[in-house]
Amino acid sequence: MAELDARLVEAVAAGDAQAVERLLEAGADPDAPGQDGLPALCAAVAAFAHEVAGALVAGGADPDRELPDGTTSLLRAVEGGSPATVRALRGEVVRLSAAQRERLLAAARHWYGTGAQEVLRRRTGATGPAQRSSVEEEWCGVEQVSLGGMTVRAGHGAVLTELEWAFRMLTPVAELVERAVRYPDVCHVDWSASSLVLARRRSEQTWSAVAAFRHHPSPDHRRFVVDCLKTRDWMAGLIGDSSRPEAAELFRAWAREERDAGVLAALLDAVSDDGPDEPLGLRYAGHPDPRVRQEVPYLFDAPLTPAATAALITLARDPDPEVRAAAGGRLGRERGAAPEIRAVLLALVRDPEHGVRATAAAVLAAAVLAAGDDHSPEAAEALVALLAEEDQELRLEGAYGLALRDDPRTREAYERVGPLGPRHEHDHRRSGRWRSA
Repeated sequence: MAELDARLVEAVAAGDAQAVERLLEAGADPDAPGQDGLPALCAAVAAFAHEVAGALVAGGADPDRELPDGTTSLLRAVEGGSPATVRALRGEVVRLSAAQRERLLAAARHWYGTGAQEVLRRRTGATGPAQRSSVEEEWCGVEQVSLGGMTVRAGHGAVLTELEWAFRMLTPVAELVERAVRYPDVCHVDWSASSLVLARRRSEQTWSAVAAFRHHPSPDHRRFVVDCLKTRDWMAGLIGDSSRPEAAELFRAWAREERDAGVLAALLDAVSDDGPDEPLGLRYAGHPDPRVRQEVPYLFDAPLTPAATAALITLARDPDPEVRAAAGGRLGRERGAAPEIRAVLLALVRDPEHGVRATAAAVLAAAVLAAGDDHSPEAAEALVALLAEEDQELRLEGAYGLALRDDPRTREAYERVGPLGPRHEHDHRRSGRWRSA
């Protein structure tokens, strides 16, 4: 058993969650101590290894066990500022007493209110600048701060928000909004936590308070409202809540008034999620900000009207590559594409920007499926030209497009693609090789 425990400690140190699970199943002690005498869970918390921590807790490790310094692994996770690690240890909170809950909340409030760097400075006495880096944590970003030999993640706003929700506390809407916009990034853990918690609150009072922020002078606040309303309807859709309030009309009316380009782009994206709106697309097709123009193609329904087609062709020649790619992608989905649309797509396949070529290549490769009649020599030659690309993805698009056209050069094309690795194991484009057999 001692050998299993030692291997468990090693697996925790290596961050190998699968090995931890296997060793726990084999009988290793989930609270096995490391060389410092502390449970292995403490090492996982210190390393922000939330998957490892979750495996240990699921295997019986005690996150509430009092440690020699009077803390617990869960309290250390809260102070560490990693929302994912706290979630891994939090589990069913009914086990926690009122005093334990308040201690956790007080720690989160202190770190969030004071700031990670300042708390580290006070604890370590270090005087130099902190080392900062951005790390990804479950599809969100958070800053990691190191000072005086200690490292934490500055996700204490998200930790506090999620603890309050877990403890059935209804934090004022205005407070949650302010936590979100402190780091005005839709992918930041604090922003995400506020948005998700508000999305779970179904009262009209909550949503009237959220929607009222669309009139806030700060664009960050208004952008948060868009994201929050989208998240709310998305989550309601997942659970089949047919009574969820529709935000589409609010978004449409708001988009006609919004002056900030970033907020407007978010609004147009939200509108397109609900369905096409050609008048809105035509209204903003010539907007000076590329972020707005990039959203316009998704507002046009099929079949394209002459006005929508003209707007998309113009956008396909836009100075901004992302706008060109979006326009090309939409044009390529049109059935029975007109000659001028095909000409635009062929030009985009030769675009100087890699991302534009990739989008146009995928569109051109599948055009025979969408339109049913694009077997033109020009399209085939454009696909052959892709075989000279350094990027294997582009070569694969070219070969697949030739296969769909039953082009006699298909076998040679796949030879030029080269060996496909594990990430292409289930790629539908692999099947094109056998069409040439």
